[in-house]
Amino acid sequence: MSEILSEGFSDLDKVAEEYREKYQNANPFPNGYFDNFFNPDFLRAVANEFPDLKKEKEKIYYDNPNERKHASKGERSFGPKTKELVHFLNSHIFLEFLQKLTGIRETLIPDPYLEGGGFHEIKPGGFLKIHVDFHKHRKMNLDRRLNILIYLNENWEESYGGHFELWERDMSASEVKVAPLFNRLALFSTTGDSWHGHPDPLTCPPDRSRKSLALYYYSNGRPDNELDKASRNRITTTFSERKGVDSSDMKRYNRFVNLANDVLPPFLVRTIKKFRNK
Repeated sequence: MSEILSEGFSDLDKVAEEYREKYQNANPFPNGYFDNFFNPDFLRAVANEFPDLKKEKEKIYYDNPNERKHASKGERSFGPKTKELVHFLNSHIFLEFLQKLTGIRETLIPDPYLEGGGFHEIKPGGFLKIHVDFHKHRKMNLDRRLNILIYLNENWEESYGGHFELWERDMSASEVKVAPLFNRLALFSTTGDSWHGHPDPLTCPPDRSRKSLALYYYSNGRPDNELDKASRNRITTTFSERKGVDSSDMKRYNRFVNLANDVLPPFLVRTIKKFRNK
């Protein structure tokens, strides 16, 4: 553990105690971020293992009005340092830290399938519009509760954009903007209105990209007030347009996607999602 974490975050119990109130009371919903969380040499080794996702046999590429990004699939594209990091982040030591920090009462469960997680890369012009994540894991049938994002971008300039944004629960405005700086760990609790994303096209140079490692955590059950019954078992992402900013194409696309989710039986939605993510 001492090799993975930086000296300032080596005592996770102390960190959780110090920051839990700030995290749990943050606006627009529980969230926070830590700079220099990991040993920089270790995280640099992880960043050096970042694959060329275009050449990977198992990867996901999204290109639609909601998102334009590359993502890995499972652990097969991970090098040894990345596996070591991910296994630590799924260990009981780190899970207990997350439990104390977030105040989530239900036992947190990691995702060995990395459904939607793993390496993410957004190239110049790419984006991830404001959205709420799927609520139910399609394989484990567990409730999604928490996201963590680890940024791998050294010497990242403000002009490149790529900020991670948290929006008001009613989608009226952006409340928090977080630059994707190297060795920054961002995390937030996921509910029915935890709107977030990287909505504006990336403006970094052609030889740069926005790279991150994402992990998600689940529980068996959740508080009733976090989700309405209609969306409790949703296994697809819900996107929302920013009024007066995002295109009418996005609105039409999402109207179709939402209709499909409402009309099609769950097993067919799971099949379509599985096919799309190949």
